[in-house]
Amino acid sequence: MRLYAKISLVLFMLVPLFSLAQFRKYSNEFLNIGAGARGLAMGGAQVASAKDETAGYWNPAGLSGIKDHPSIGLMHADYFGGIAKYDYLSGAMPIQDNKRALGISILRFAVDDIPNTLFLVEPDGSINYNNIQTFSSADYAFLLSFAQKIKETETQQISFGINAKVIYRKVGKFATAWGFGLDAGLQMHGEKWHAGIVARDITTTFNAWTFHFTEREKEVFYLTKNDIPVKSNELTAPRLVLGGTYDFRLGSSVNLSAEVSADLTFDGQRNTIVSGKTISIDPHVGLEANIKNVFFIRAGITNFQRALADKDTLNQKRVWIYQPSAGAGFKIKNVMIDYAFTNLANQSNPLYTHIFSLRLNLAGKKESE
Repeated sequence: MRLYAKISLVLFMLVPLFSLAQFRKYSNEFLNIGAGARGLAMGGAQVASAKDETAGYWNPAGLSGIKDHPSIGLMHADYFGGIAKYDYLSGAMPIQDNKRALGISILRFAVDDIPNTLFLVEPDGSINYNNIQTFSSADYAFLLSFAQKIKETETQQISFGINAKVIYRKVGKFATAWGFGLDAGLQMHGEKWHAGIVARDITTTFNAWTFHFTEREKEVFYLTKNDIPVKSNELTAPRLVLGGTYDFRLGSSVNLSAEVSADLTFDGQRNTIVSGKTISIDPHVGLEANIKNVFFIRAGITNFQRALADKDTLNQKRVWIYQPSAGAGFKIKNVMIDYAFTNLANQSNPLYTHIFSLRLNLAGKKESE
């Protein structure tokens, strides 16, 4: 089985030390899943409104919204009937009289108990199921975040943030990779409007793969006419995320926030609403109804794509598909419990997952406003 593509020569302008590297359009895709049930319920439209500990993932500038006390959060989700597991843990704390903030985020996406059938067939051609062993394929990311307020008045606030991220990927005992990258973000807040921008992988995130095979495993690869992977490097191209939010007051106790954001990628044509050879644009739309800052109702749409119609037997008619999501949240003093119900495929495919996340404000007996 071919595990990875061959190495291609790419001039890496930002880090001249590396000469052999390969751009991959969907490199480190686990970092694009999302973080926190609130953001996932809103279709990933978070770049302008995230201002809790999950901002370390969505937009590090939003960490400046954490005031007076540290905050921690965690999330767990099962994908594809429990085959894949996604875990997220984050924490943030304000410093220097709430003018700055520090954060840390840890992400893990893994598929466990994968059968290794390399030695299923004995040299004499017989099948021996006792030779099947299992392994895990796991991706980890560690994000260290810093945010600072650039301007703050009674009606306006501007903040800047940056992420330093370390990536570790492991495929059983066969392959490991280490990577490093940087993100930078900006958030602006008015009385009713919010805007955000994030440049992800601004240094072109670099993953260095190493492979570990025994001589017996290499022999199986050779006999089955598969390539034997060697050391290789993988590049994640930069992307730009833009977004805006507007708050609507509905009566004395309900506030409705509507956010629209868009991912701009520059690594070739993608199946998105705007699909060009130079730039592709993938939008996200999210809504949140805040009832007395205690109960929250959310909905979102993301991942718009053109696909063949299910009932078209000639495979000629294309239709727009998308991924809907919905969710709710409940706040009890210093504790926030969020839930998201998301579609992993499209609106006509009943492939859903349930996501829960918990946020704890370490404010002690009296929570800050």
